[in-house]
Amino acid sequence: MMKLKTNICNFLTIVLSCLLFLTITSPIKAQNQSNSQQKNEFWRNVQFGGGLGLGIGSGYTNIMVAPSGIYNINPYVSMGLGIQYSYVKQSDLFDSHIYGGSLISLFNPIPEVQLSAELEQLRVNNTFTEATPKIKDNFWNTALFLGAGYRNQNVTIGLRYNILYRESNYVYSQGWMPFVRVYF
Repeated sequence: MMKLKTNICNFLTIVLSCLLFLTITSPIKAQNQSNSQQKNEFWRNVQFGGGLGLGIGSGYTNIMVAPSGIYNINPYVSMGLGIQYSYVKQSDLFDSHIYGGSLISLFNPIPEVQLSAELEQLRVNNTFTEATPKIKDNFWNTALFLGAGYRNQNVTIGLRYNILYRESNYVYSQGWMPFVRVYF
């Protein structure tokens, strides 16, 4: 079962990477335009955004940074890349470093609705400090999020579901996740 999951994830990664490459390289304009005009056309269709997170409590710290960028292929379809890093620490229990990247595709059938698919690959480095000696648990985690949200200009609020979620997953506590997505 795990081998099948890995093969599916590898296949999806390859397919999404190829689609992203083709869609970013396909909007080349006529040959009579200068290189600077072509570059300007490309950058007009690029948007940047991402997320920041900070959670602090009694002996608990959670810091997250997740920048991303998308290329608007047309008014309905966008594709992009993101990176993520987070640090989580619970005093006298554990600390965790999580980092990786994602491929994201967005579809806007009408201006107010945004559908999304995001393939995320994270490296997780956990150290459980409550045990003596300390226990290290390092692994890769793959997530495939399918989502839908309400969109108003460059802000989308919605809900997504990790179809690869398992209860033994130590990255996300559940499959459903609300999100706020902002691109400038």
